[in-house]
Amino acid sequence: MPTLSLRRSFATAALAAAFAGCSGSPRGADPEPTPPSPLASFRAPTVRTEQVVDDYHGEPIPDPYRWLEDQDGDEVAEFVAAQNTATRAVLDAIPQRGPIEERLRELWNYARREPPVRRGERWFWRQNDGLQNQDVLCCGDDPRGDGEVLLDPNAMSQDGTLAVSALSISHDGARIAYAVSKSGSDWRTWRVLDVATKTTLADEAPWSKFAQAAWTKDGRGFFYQRYPQPKDGETFQAQNLQPQLCYHVVGTDAAQDRVVYERPDEPKLGFGPRVTHDGRLLVIGISQGTDRRNRIALVDLQEDGWPVRMLVAEANARFQFVGNDGDTLWFHTDLDAPFGRVVAIDRKDPAQLREVIKEQPATLQDAIKHSGGFLCSYLEDASSALRAFSTDGADLGAIALPSIGTIAQLEGEPDAADVYCTFSSFLTPPAVHRIATDARTAEPLLASSFRGDANRYVQKRVFLQSKDGTRLCMFLTHRRGIRLDGKTPCLLYGYGGFGISVTPSFRVPNFVFCERGGIYAQAVLRGGGEYGETWHKDGMLGNKQNCFDDLFACADFLVRNRYTDNSRLAIQGGSNGGLLVGACLAQRPELFSAAIPEVGVLDMLRYHRFTIGWAWAPEYGTSDDAEQFAWLRRYSPLHNLERGRAYPPTLVMTGDHDDRVLPGHSYKFAAALQAAQGGESPILLRVDTSTGHGAGKPVKKRIEEAADRLAFLCATIGS
Repeated sequence: MPTLSLRRSFATAALAAAFAGCSGSPRGADPEPTPPSPLASFRAPTVRTEQVVDDYHGEPIPDPYRWLEDQDGDEVAEFVAAQNTATRAVLDAIPQRGPIEERLRELWNYARREPPVRRGERWFWRQNDGLQNQDVLCCGDDPRGDGEVLLDPNAMSQDGTLAVSALSISHDGARIAYAVSKSGSDWRTWRVLDVATKTTLADEAPWSKFAQAAWTKDGRGFFYQRYPQPKDGETFQAQNLQPQLCYHVVGTDAAQDRVVYERPDEPKLGFGPRVTHDGRLLVIGISQGTDRRNRIALVDLQEDGWPVRMLVAEANARFQFVGNDGDTLWFHTDLDAPFGRVVAIDRKDPAQLREVIKEQPATLQDAIKHSGGFLCSYLEDASSALRAFSTDGADLGAIALPSIGTIAQLEGEPDAADVYCTFSSFLTPPAVHRIATDARTAEPLLASSFRGDANRYVQKRVFLQSKDGTRLCMFLTHRRGIRLDGKTPCLLYGYGGFGISVTPSFRVPNFVFCERGGIYAQAVLRGGGEYGETWHKDGMLGNKQNCFDDLFACADFLVRNRYTDNSRLAIQGGSNGGLLVGACLAQRPELFSAAIPEVGVLDMLRYHRFTIGWAWAPEYGTSDDAEQFAWLRRYSPLHNLERGRAYPPTLVMTGDHDDRVLPGHSYKFAAALQAAQGGESPILLRVDTSTGHGAGKPVKKRIEEAADRLAFLCATIGS
C-alpha cells in the first residue's frame, strides 16, 4: 500500500487531470499548468470548545462540542451558517459541478410510477413526470392509463418541502387518509381526501409517526398511531414515547379520537394497525424500537367494546401479517426459520402454529396472498427471486425476472389473480410490472422513458472473504470493457444494520458517476438482512465490528484486483451507513481518498438520548450498560478520532430538520474531525435547510445534493 504522502501526490495528479478535462497535452509539448484544487482553499471555521467530561463506568470521556446538540440554539445556527458558507465556497468553485448538475437534471427527468392499488372500481397510484418535487396521487379505470390527479403535494408549498409521507385508501375507494410531513420531519398529520369531489375535508389528526393508517371496512374512520404533543421548542428533539393506537371517525375532532390500545406500563412499545380484507379483524403489530421481534394482538371489530386479545404474546420472533381466511391468519415469520417461512395461526387456538410455506435456502423478503395462493419474494445472494405457491404451500415454481435486481412493493388483492410490483436494477429505473400469477409471468406495465444508455454498462456480482473467512458478495457497476489497471475512480457504498437488505437499486447519481468513468460498488455487509436473521445478528450489538471488517475486505478486494487503488477509492453511507463510514474512516483512514458520511449516527455514547434514538438500543446497545459501553467505545466514530492523524477529504452531510438522527451527530463529528486533522485534506460540513433524514426531500434538493456529492468526488478521486 502506498504511503500517505505518495497517495496524496497521486490523488493530486488525478485531480489535476480531472480539472484539465482529462485531455492531456500534445505529445512532446510541455504540460499545461493546472489550476489548484478549489478544495485546497478550504479553511475550517473556528469552533469553540467547552469543558464537559462524562464518567462512563469509571472512564472519563470529554465531550467538548456538547453545545452543538442544541438543534434550535442561536449559536448552533451561527455554526451551521459558517460551515455552510465555507463549504459552498469550495463546492461551487469546482468546475465540473455545473455540468454535473445539468446532467443529473436531464437524466432525472423521466416518468415513474408506483404499483397501482385497486379499491372498489378505481385504481390508485402515485406518479412523477420527472422533475416534480413530490409525487402526485392519481386514479383511473385502467392502471395503464394516464388517470386523473387527485392530490398534488407540489401545490402545498412553494419549495416542495411539504410531502405526503403515507397513504391509506378506504376499502371502497371513496376516501383517502393521507399524512403530511414538513421539511423532512418524521412527524405526520393525517388528513382525509374525498375522492368523488377531490376535496380535503376538515379532519386533522396530528402528532403521528412511524406507522400507517388502516380504515374500517365501512369507511367511517381509520386507525392510526399518535404520540403526546411535544413541549414548545422540542418538536424536533423530543423522545418519542408512550404512543396510543387511536380510531378517528371522519368529520369529528381528533381530540375526541377513541384510544383503542395503549401500554402505559411499556412506554417504548409502538403499534402498527392492519384491517383484514374481509373487514372483520384489526391486526395490531406491537414492537419495541427497531427490534425485529414483535407481538401480535387482535380486535374483533364486530364485537362490542373492541376488546384487545393477544395472538402472539411473546416477542421472540418477527411476525408480519400476510392475510387471512376467516379465523385463520397467515404470517411471514422467522420463528425457528432464520431465512423466513409462512405459517398459519387459528385465532381461536393461537398456541398452535401450522407451517404453510417451509423455509427455503434463500431469505424470504415478502409474501402476498392472491386468489390462487401465495407469491413470495426471496433474496438469493442479495438479488430478488419470485416463487409462486398454492394455498396449501405447494411450490408452483419460479417466475422469471429480467436480470439481477430488486422486486419491491408487492401489491394485490386476495381475490385477484394479478399482483403488481416494481422491478429495478443498477442500470434500470424502477418499473411497474404486472405479475400474472396463473401464468407465472412478469411483464412491464409501461415503457420506460429514461434517457440514459444502459447498454454501455455492466452490472455484476463478485464474491470474496471477510477478515474471519465469512463469504461476502458485492455488486459492481461500470462501463463495458473497463481496464483493470487500478486507475479507475470507485465509490464504495455500504449500510450493514437493522436487518435491512441492501439490494440492486437504481440511482441517477450513481448512473452519472459511471457515465463519468467511475465504478459504483455496493457491499453486502453483516448486520443487514440479505442472508437472514443470523446474518443480521452477526453484525449487531457486540458483533458490530464485523460490519466494518466486511467493508474493509471489500475495499481491499477492489484494490487487490485492480478495479481501483487507494488514491481513487471513496466510501459513502447514510444513517447507520453514516456510522459505517465514520467508523471505517476513524479506523483505517489510509484506505480511502474520500469519505461521505450522511445523516450518520456518529456519537454512539449519547445517540439514545435524542428523538427516537432509544429505539436503536436492540441493535447497538447503550452506554448505560458497562458491557455495551465497552463495545460502543471501541468504534464510536466521534470518540476514535486521533489528533494529528491524517484523514482523507471528508464531506459530512445532514439536514437541519432531521428528527430521527439528531443533526448534532454530524455537527460534533465534523467539528472534531476538523480539529483532529493532521493532514492537508479538507473536512467539509454540508447542512441542508428545511430537510430531514431524507424522506420527502424535494427532487430539486435531491439533485443539488447529488451535484455537490459528485463534484466532491470529482475533486478528490478524479471521477
